[in-house]
Amino acid sequence: MTSPPMNDSRLIVGLDLPSVEAARAMVDRLGDAATTYKVGLALLARPGGVAFAHELREAGKQVFQDWKLHDIGAQVEGAARAVAEGGCDLLTVHAEPQVMQAAVRGAGGSPTRILAVTVLTSLSDEDLRAIGYGATAAELVARRVRQALDSGVDGVVSSPLEAAAARAAADAAGRPDFLIVTPGVRPAGAAMGDQQRVATPAQALSAGASHLVVARPVTAEADPRAAAQAIVAEMAGVPVRQTP
Repeated sequence: MTSPPMNDSRLIVGLDLPSVEAARAMVDRLGDAATTYKVGLALLARPGGVAFAHELREAGKQVFQDWKLHDIGAQVEGAARAVAEGGCDLLTVHAEPQVMQAAVRGAGGSPTRILAVTVLTSLSDEDLRAIGYGATAAELVARRVRQALDSGVDGVVSSPLEAAAARAAADAAGRPDFLIVTPGVRPAGAAMGDQQRVATPAQALSAGASHLVVARPVTAEADPRAAAQAIVAEMAGVPVRQTP
């Protein structure tokens, strides 16, 4: 009988916790059940937050610094260069052409992969209309995925509901290695929280996602290690995408 996998590198655990100490304790509790972590703005902005991200890498973890950079080109280029020089596996920027192109220049020549955030998973079509967009979330994501491919970034962040269209666009562009990272992933029966466009882990991977970001369904559980392993077990039913 085959034993269930201990972990899956496609699972990114979001350390959306109130302090560096809480995040460090969560990593200790998860142990070898997780290999990749997202460190978001709330932690990065705290004293020691960036050092904590570097600490995770030194411990052999993959680290996703979720800065969501959005500024004029010179600032984004400089910030991306600084993050890459410090050591980072995945770095997010907003999916606007000038921003993406600047980040690619800044991180050029480093192992840091740039991810472009298409439309936040907390936003519904109604929210986008209120902001002033004339497109639906699906339409806006499709446009931004095309721009991301043209800009030379390594992948995008989009909801599971747009993962299939993003994967189709990447394949059509000859980019089977294009990363599609999906937040808004909830195991069956889990609360939606502030997410609007969600799917289960198996649904997101089957749709074309390369990686899943899961925070509260792991970190808010009484036994986060068991929660992570349950998600890994569900993910095991969807084969890892083969890329050249």
